[in-house]
Amino acid sequence: MNIVIAIDSFKGSISSIEAGNTVREAILARYPQEQVQVFPLADGGEGTVDALTQGLGGSIVPVKVTGPLGKPVKSRYGYIPVLEAAVIEMADASGLTLVPVEKRNPLYTTTYGLGELILTAIDNGCRHFIIGIGGSATNDAGLGMLTALGYKFYQEDGSPCDVYGKNLQDVVRIDTTSCHPLLKECQFEIACDVTNPLCGPQGCSAIYGPQKGATPEIIQRMDKDIAAFADLAEKATGIKGDKLPGAGAAGGLGFAFYTFLQGTLTPGIELVLKSIKIKQALETADILITGEGRMDGQTAMGKAPVGIAQLAKKANPQCRTIGLCGCATHDAEPVNKHGIDAYFPILHAPMSVEEAMEAHITKQNLTQTIQQIMNLLHW
Repeated sequence: MNIVIAIDSFKGSISSIEAGNTVREAILARYPQEQVQVFPLADGGEGTVDALTQGLGGSIVPVKVTGPLGKPVKSRYGYIPVLEAAVIEMADASGLTLVPVEKRNPLYTTTYGLGELILTAIDNGCRHFIIGIGGSATNDAGLGMLTALGYKFYQEDGSPCDVYGKNLQDVVRIDTTSCHPLLKECQFEIACDVTNPLCGPQGCSAIYGPQKGATPEIIQRMDKDIAAFADLAEKATGIKGDKLPGAGAAGGLGFAFYTFLQGTLTPGIELVLKSIKIKQALETADILITGEGRMDGQTAMGKAPVGIAQLAKKANPQCRTIGLCGCATHDAEPVNKHGIDAYFPILHAPMSVEEAMEAHITKQNLTQTIQQIMNLLHW
């Protein structure tokens, strides 16, 4: 059989490639004649840098940048030579987890560090960017990031604006001519899984502001400030992006990438599947093996295992898809209608969550489960 393996990470336990290689080794130990290929898998959110970098032979580049509160933080990006690309998770530079709960307030957070991360990658030769923008602590419509990239934002008195969410109200003029000269050579592909516009009842301030510490008063103020900023941006760039589905992602970063950097916004799993170039392998596959740590009702709503299962059905309707998971909730069954033909939790005995998530236990359980499945397929 021709078998393709692409398993999302078992978060807190093993990575995507570790899971895939464990299943591959288990299959070949019992059925060495099989043709088995392993691909990394992620959905564009947390874990995407590690999955693509490790799976595609890249390297992690550590970078110190300005964090969301204006203080230095340790960040990173993945460089993947085969794609000639930098892979970035904005949360590594401007994420909500970098802000203590008591300090969360989108008036006082910035995406400046994300801009610094992009600049470092540009200076190191990168021109293709794959950027996941989930998990932001910010609501600055990209003001900080764009400032770091060389765009100029001026106040009424002609002085430059600061880079925090509160400073959006100060912007009266935008100069796009001073940005980094190599930006015009760069391609930005943005993993974006929300469709919110920039402003209004479904905009970034109203929908995502509360989780970032915004009060009703702050939400009202920031929605007004961002709308005014969007009008200025349209005049400066000639591009209207405030109504674009996904413009409101990550506190308006979707808008900033589209309007100022001509970035494309794509569902995360689609962007990852395109990047790993798995479609050709699926066209001749007999079996696809995918999975994740927890399979539940959310899995059927576009998470990585279903995304790749659906791609497999389109590429090759005869390909059967098997899902492996650490656990499966009662509402996981809809995945059977979305490309996963059968799924199997890998636990074989009662144990604590902590024990089940130990890396060697997860690998042992994956090995035992897939070997039993393979025995059935060869019966």
